[in-house]
Amino acid sequence: MTDSWANTTPGEGSGESPREARRASDHHTVLGTDLHLELRGPHLRTGLMDALREAVRTGRLAPGARLPSSRSLAADLGIARNTVADAYGELVAEGWLTAQQGSGTRVARRATPRTPAPAAPRTRPTRRRATYSLLPGAPDLAGFPRAQWLAAARRALTDAPQEAFGYGDPGGRPELRAVLADYLARARGVYAAPERIVICSGFVHGLALLGTVLRARGTRAVAVEAYGLGEHRKLLADAGIRTPALSVDGYGTRTQELPDVPGAGAVLLTPAHQFPLGVALHPDRRAAAVDWARVSDGLVLEDDYDGEFRYDRQPVGAVQGLDPERVVYLGTASKSLAPGLRLGWMVLPEGLVAEVTAAKGESDWASSALEQLTLAEFVASGAYDRHVRSMRLRYRRRRDQLVEALAGRPDIRVTGIAAGLHALVELPPGTERSVVESAARQGLAVSGLARFRHESAPPGPDALVVGYGTPSVSAWAGALEALCRALP
Repeated sequence: MTDSWANTTPGEGSGESPREARRASDHHTVLGTDLHLELRGPHLRTGLMDALREAVRTGRLAPGARLPSSRSLAADLGIARNTVADAYGELVAEGWLTAQQGSGTRVARRATPRTPAPAAPRTRPTRRRATYSLLPGAPDLAGFPRAQWLAAARRALTDAPQEAFGYGDPGGRPELRAVLADYLARARGVYAAPERIVICSGFVHGLALLGTVLRARGTRAVAVEAYGLGEHRKLLADAGIRTPALSVDGYGTRTQELPDVPGAGAVLLTPAHQFPLGVALHPDRRAAAVDWARVSDGLVLEDDYDGEFRYDRQPVGAVQGLDPERVVYLGTASKSLAPGLRLGWMVLPEGLVAEVTAAKGESDWASSALEQLTLAEFVASGAYDRHVRSMRLRYRRRRDQLVEALAGRPDIRVTGIAAGLHALVELPPGTERSVVESAARQGLAVSGLARFRHESAPPGPDALVVGYGTPSVSAWAGALEALCRALP
């Protein structure tokens, strides 16, 4: 058996002289198409033909796919060019391949058997595909600053040191950590020395690392908000950690309940703009969370959700500034830029840095070094601040339009609008499910509040969690109209 990197005796089975075969092998420098083939049996031409037939038959070589030139494939396989040319010629005669002057050798466009698609269950209802989306948790992806990001990427790539293309420090690129330390201190009131920052691929990745570390420390429970993302609760549960719920009211999460939660070693909060209820954590409750962490030797895990976007209030700084040794600050570029960047960061108490980096591994496998360098340049150049300010104006206009569109409905109340990318649209009692279904019939995807309720929490008000940041500019008016039609 031979394959595309095996050494074979030159000229074997072809009658071509060793000198001619070596001449063919000199064409390794020819830029051709790569094709991996395994040649079985003592006869190279027969083995090559069988391997090509099998590649076509199984679909690995699709109809119309161009094959390497006979010279290039011969050089890759270490066999004589005549052997490849003869095999190609016979397969053309059999109808497996086609050959045309100037077009090279290609797989013939043969009719191939198709596997029939499984029949859909008769009981499955037909649903209209959503035309619009007001689902929370995402920004307007059409607003991503492509030109500015590309310019930053070019500058970052030009200035990147050679070692940046290696496996990297598990803490992340030092350029990004240094820039983030300055930005977070300035914009969010975070005490963020670069050596305390660990780059991750998003909030979920950061929470997974913290779950691993907390479980290893013996933590058996992390208190969570009564309304939040079930994916986060499941992630902690998968790490072997219970997630008892703290109730939420108009002043935010009732952190004064923390001393009554048995076994809690940490609490997960969204203090800047509670998801999904949209309230900011009251200063007294921020202080209560930190006091509890000090007394109990616990930790506050601060998800700075929507922290950059505020409209009708003074900026609310991060809880982390109250006690950097008791609060883990988590932020991402998912809402301010785009979730597809897969970039997030944790600002850790000094005593957690070694454990979190050890949990992450010996190298930075999670986030691209080039994306990190680009973000560092994007922030350092001021482009990030300009982009956030621009998007803040766009989202504020949408929030105002949402409130105005629903203002004439006496049974509808819009809350949680002082900041962020979503609002809570409170509905008449008993109507949440029917409104979500009505929206689906209008081609609108929207979430009911019940979806985010902790399984142990009592039922709350009927409401929709409307993500007004999600639609593109062109889709916003249609999404808002569909929402109005779906409401009672």
